[in-house]
Amino acid sequence: MCAQTTATGSAGHAPALTGVFPIAPTPFHDDESIDLDGQDRVIDYLIDAGVDGICILANYAEQFALTDEEREQLQRRILRRVDGRVPVIVTTSHYGTAIAAERSRRAQDEGAAMVMIMPPYHGATLRVGEGGLVDYFHAIASAIDIPIMIQDAPMSGTPLSAAFLARLAQEIPHVQYVKVESANAAAKLRQLIALAGENLPGPFDGEESITLIPDLEAGATGTMPSAAIPDVLGGIVRDWLAGEHDRATETWEYWLPMIHYENRQCNLRATKVLMKEGGIIASDRCRAPFGQLDPHLAAGIVAHARRRDALILRWAR
Repeated sequence: MCAQTTATGSAGHAPALTGVFPIAPTPFHDDESIDLDGQDRVIDYLIDAGVDGICILANYAEQFALTDEEREQLQRRILRRVDGRVPVIVTTSHYGTAIAAERSRRAQDEGAAMVMIMPPYHGATLRVGEGGLVDYFHAIASAIDIPIMIQDAPMSGTPLSAAFLARLAQEIPHVQYVKVESANAAAKLRQLIALAGENLPGPFDGEESITLIPDLEAGATGTMPSAAIPDVLGGIVRDWLAGEHDRATETWEYWLPMIHYENRQCNLRATKVLMKEGGIIASDRCRAPFGQLDPHLAAGIVAHARRRDALILRWAR
């Protein structure tokens, strides 16, 4: 694994985290209660897959369907299960500044290596301007000692230009990572890296790594996908960073049809379908009203994985 590398940022930054940091799904029983034993197996599978770290309580973990008490229970359980074997990024997004800061502080106190935060928003229309965003991230940074990853994703509806993200990285030392999964990610990453320089040691992409090779070409050093093929995506990033660009590109192109099918047809439900098929979790349930994956699409993603002998289908066998 290459979670700790020789890459460094500005003075005071620890060696940058690179590689693959998949989002661990939150498994539920058929009655939609949390499956804690299944959560343990999810974590063990990811670590056995050779991940460089794990992200928890993100959107692909259905954080929007969890109570505050469930968030705390899962955070404690997962961090204890990981037990320092890999770094853990905890998503602590919340519209309220004080709540996001407190969530971040608790995550740090329980062992998180980093927090990931989306810009604050509520519904389709309530957004925060750039001045308010600067204050928001300053306040969170003042509550913790660990790095912040800003998640630049369409879900928030908040435009974050490369220039503004670079400004945040320059003005707030804790802002050391950005996960870019907005449109034209490669172009944005290239511009952001040029503007932020050593103030941003951790440019990542996301969105199931569907644009991974163009993003690596642009200078990304990590990816935060789903947990469907973390072993494959970690290998691609490691090959790329080692200069094995042809091998990395060939591997990505081989798996790209499955990645595309997951991203465009299935979204977060794909990983649960595959984990159930592989015996890692007992149910592929998502909490209502999100709904289950169409059975034809579920069969399609499983067929993709079987054709490629994906680890997720055989790890628990």
